[in-house]
Amino acid sequence: MDEREESGADIADLHQLERNDMMKRVKMVVAYDGTNYRGWQLQPNGVTIEEVLNRELTALLKEPITIIGASRTDSGVHARGNVAVFDTENRMPADKICFALNQRLPEDIRVQSSEEVPLTWHPRKANCTKTYEYRILNRKIAMPTERLYSHFCYFPLDVEKMQQAAAYLVGEHDFKSFCTVRTQAEETVRTVYSLDVTKEQDMITIRISGSGFLYNMVRIIAGTLMKVGMGVYPPEHVEEIIDARDRQQAGQTALARGLTLVSLEYEKELPDWHHRENKEWEYDILQSHIREEKTAYFLIRRCLDEEWDGVLRRNIHHAFQNGAQQVLVADLEKERLKDGDRYGYYVVEELSGDGAAEAVGMLSGEERTRIAGIIDRSLRDGEKSGEKSGEKSSEEEGETDKHDNRLRWYRAADGGRDM
Repeated sequence: MDEREESGADIADLHQLERNDMMKRVKMVVAYDGTNYRGWQLQPNGVTIEEVLNRELTALLKEPITIIGASRTDSGVHARGNVAVFDTENRMPADKICFALNQRLPEDIRVQSSEEVPLTWHPRKANCTKTYEYRILNRKIAMPTERLYSHFCYFPLDVEKMQQAAAYLVGEHDFKSFCTVRTQAEETVRTVYSLDVTKEQDMITIRISGSGFLYNMVRIIAGTLMKVGMGVYPPEHVEEIIDARDRQQAGQTALARGLTLVSLEYEKELPDWHHRENKEWEYDILQSHIREEKTAYFLIRRCLDEEWDGVLRRNIHHAFQNGAQQVLVADLEKERLKDGDRYGYYVVEELSGDGAAEAVGMLSGEERTRIAGIIDRSLRDGEKSGEKSGEKSSEEEGETDKHDNRLRWYRAADGGRDM
């Protein structure tokens, strides 16, 4: 290569670096009335929110823009706080884009805010709490001004019974009965953080927050709670519907127009501990070592054998998504972990000697005490055989080390994607 060609290549590399320096990712919070749209995602048979935003951003910024939405709402569903991102080289300040864009958008779409985020930030991969509301107009005669933003039900609904039924849905469950399953491989376990049913005058509002929702899940929950409110079945039957894992057992899919995506609140940092329990399983995950040591600790207090593979597969994978490069697993109930076992993409191997000592050595005194307390609770509940119920608490001096030595830790590592 001669000097002139080399110089040209250097200039090209410099231009590419300059372009990379200019690129920024912009996060938008988007509100819309979904009445006149075929949902969020691009569709061949009608106008969508995504299509309008792509078109107007492209015209505003003078470059091709493709947005990525956090929640792909259905036709007729509304939003007060959906989230989307896009990449641009335009020099317009990120926080000013919302004002310029709103001047071009139809009046039923408005960007509430815009801000720059890291280029690696993705609205569907970051941990968040999603909140939806489903509104039911419960009166004898419909009110025309509410027809586009609520479901009309003339039959009197018992709100107290709906509240009792809602309590069964809070927590981590397999919500297969409450979704339209699109593929056989779809994971149907989700966590509902809160589910409230309130009534103000003639309007009943079902407000639900969770880690994420399956296709049509909120609308099916709304339809099921309406069945309870009508007296079709008692509140406790909702627990049987959950256990059935059969879509046919739940209520109808409520109409889209009553549903509004309220907000997505993104997690700023991982909590130190993550605890989940229901009838089928109970576990704790220590996440405080993911940032520095790239290690998570996963203690299963109890788990039905038929749920074992799913609980491990989901939670090991989620820990890796959160930044872990290894997950140390301990079964406090039975000895079900075996060298070479595969859980999804991950393979486990037992830690012994120096490996086990290193695993325990990363724990702080407070963390070791808490883990010892978790073991004690398992023993007191009779879920680990061969131990006397009168054993002294491991939180007493000297007992923590004994528990450390008794635990059998297994290391889960990425075993590749060959299943």
